[in-house]
Amino acid sequence: MRAVAFLAPLLACATPSLAQTTPVAPAAPAAAVQPAKEFRDRVNQLPDLLQGKGDYDAAFSDVFRTQVPKAKFDAVLQQIAAAAGPYSDLQTLDAKTPWSGTLTVEYRDAIATVAIDVDPAGDHRITGLLVQGLTAREASLDAVEAALKGLHGRTGYALARLGDGKPQLLRQHNADQAFAIGSEFKLVILAELIRATNAGERSWDDMVTLDGSELPGGGYTTKPAGTKVSLRELATQMISISDNSATDIVLKTLGRAKVEAMMPVLGIADPARNRPFLGTGELFKLKTIPALRDRYLAANEAGRRALLAGEVAATPLTKVDVGLFAAGKPLSIDTLEWFETPADLVRVMDWIRRNTEGPKGKDARAVLSKNPGIPPLAAGKWSYVGYKGGSEPGVIAMTLLLQSKDGGWTVLSASWNDPAQEVEQGRFAGLIGKAAELAAPPQ
Repeated sequence: MRAVAFLAPLLACATPSLAQTTPVAPAAPAAAVQPAKEFRDRVNQLPDLLQGKGDYDAAFSDVFRTQVPKAKFDAVLQQIAAAAGPYSDLQTLDAKTPWSGTLTVEYRDAIATVAIDVDPAGDHRITGLLVQGLTAREASLDAVEAALKGLHGRTGYALARLGDGKPQLLRQHNADQAFAIGSEFKLVILAELIRATNAGERSWDDMVTLDGSELPGGGYTTKPAGTKVSLRELATQMISISDNSATDIVLKTLGRAKVEAMMPVLGIADPARNRPFLGTGELFKLKTIPALRDRYLAANEAGRRALLAGEVAATPLTKVDVGLFAAGKPLSIDTLEWFETPADLVRVMDWIRRNTEGPKGKDARAVLSKNPGIPPLAAGKWSYVGYKGGSEPGVIAMTLLLQSKDGGWTVLSASWNDPAQEVEQGRFAGLIGKAAELAAPPQ
């Protein structure tokens, strides 16, 4: 499944980050960085470029244009417009160096945080442009909730405070309704890995030897048999970038039965709906091959397990029609998916929080926090942000484990399904990022 990134999948080709060191002793506040005149001149061209005007070839470096051709750039602008509305204004520039910085860009429905890098040499063209987040304009949690309730299809969310007892729901809408959750199912696999490492059955540094089995898309698809990869690396890729090949390797390594056994432990209200617990490659085959899909849906649990072990396993992934996903039309999201309620996901994150306390939990918390899923402004309101999301056509879901700066814990989980049409992922992500920002305790 696609990872839900709270960023537009865009304009990457940014220059490498500068190395940083920690000063030995506190220093006097640094003077504000002054952007070079030529850098400002490029920034001042962005309003036209962000509206599909201006001279694209003259503004961007050759390397950038190779990675982001004009057609792709225009497609991303359309995605941003669908999520944030039309461009309104270029608000601020926070220069990090004389040739790089962060922009605040105003759209009708959202504020975008955009990182920009400009070549200090030659004709000073843009070498990197990255949308780091869209923040919805809603000014209160009530307004965010109203916007979520007004989306087409079906939505649900839960905001809960965590403590010694059961999670305390602070706000909720359809919190006990099951939704298709896309790649959020990977939290259950992570939870089994946490249980196994806590019990001493596994180690984060255990090496998995790839056996050459066919894998869905991801970083391990073309790795040769015999390649050794640590569980830590696989789990990090599974959660932080939702790597489907890593996911299926971890699921196979831990065992489907053990992952299934975790569902009631985590507090998932209807674990039977997710049995057999599918891998991503299996789901892709079932969604896109009608004969397999129909037999699978008509079978009972035992019949489904037999089908997975037999015909589904024997069907090569080359039979999967990836174009069906690219077309943006929802595919059997009411019947073929992983299903959990927002309240389920609150309990899943609470279990993870409880079982990663202390030094033994640092590995799991590092995995869960590598991709915060929300823009820097929202993430900066919290001392810890753990995140997993999921999406496919007609589906988006986001769940955040948040620790406040006074030590308290909160979970925010939300889902949006529409079996009839694609959902506006950027708009949803902007609303959840805003909710995370607004839910933070006063500082």
